[in-house]
Amino acid sequence: MTQQNLSQIIKQLEIVLLGKPDQIKLALTCILAKGHLLIEDLPGMGKTSLSHGIAQTLGLSYQRVQFTSDMLPADILGVSIFDSEQSQFVFHPGPIFKQMILADEINRASPKTQSALLEAMAEHQITVDGVTHPLPNPFFVIATQNPSEQSGTFPLPESQLDRFMMRLSIGYPSADAELEMLKNHVQSPQSTTLPQCITQLELIELQQMVDKVSASDALLGYILALIDASRVQKEGFGLSPRASKALLQAAKAWAFIQGRTYLVPEDVQAVFSSVAEHRIRSSSQQQGEAISQKILSSINPIL
Repeated sequence: MTQQNLSQIIKQLEIVLLGKPDQIKLALTCILAKGHLLIEDLPGMGKTSLSHGIAQTLGLSYQRVQFTSDMLPADILGVSIFDSEQSQFVFHPGPIFKQMILADEINRASPKTQSALLEAMAEHQITVDGVTHPLPNPFFVIATQNPSEQSGTFPLPESQLDRFMMRLSIGYPSADAELEMLKNHVQSPQSTTLPQCITQLELIELQQMVDKVSASDALLGYILALIDASRVQKEGFGLSPRASKALLQAAKAWAFIQGRTYLVPEDVQAVFSSVAEHRIRSSSQQQGEAISQKILSSINPIL
């Protein structure tokens, strides 16, 4: 039944993102691994459509937040307003209190506003005026950003990038997929209501099953060898301990989607670039891709 559910979810998401099965599986991998997802691509590539489709398919409360240069942290977190009838400040929650947040064009906001997400992403809670407010469970942030070469963007700091378990680039559709889109998808995908495939309790159970995917000592050694290779290479930044845990968890989720209860090297290789590229690059996306591929090719899994 579990694999049937996953197949149904993937098939349904392919309706809103044509011809991109690998990107859909990687996005689902990030959700099952309880991580946050960064989608970096040109405008109009389907970033918003994918996030909205995931929220509907998984039955999650959803809020799209358009990031702009004049946005303040309170616009995301909420604000305390004095209530004269109660003679006290009353907290009015912001959009962060939905189960899935789409931080659209996150790199168009100032670093101060970007940093408002740090506590929420790391600890699933926010603190306003010294009071801590828990966020719903499950809780995910899907952020989109335009290439840094475009005007009006603020680069995400390394501390913010490291909070995202995975980064995806959707890319242009194939000619056949784009032809089908022009023929059959006149309406915006966001205007299409997708049926809910699983309950929130079932989603949490799937995440717990991912946690139980086993990894041998030799497989863990392979992961550590990749992490160490990132730290000794002279380009970009080395991967942090948070990245090594993210790589293991993402590989487990990928293996689970493939129907396995144990890890093989191919699982790690399938998710490595998505986990590593945005962390190790020091300039462009292309540099991160080149470094991650060099690291993968330099380490042979001996299991």
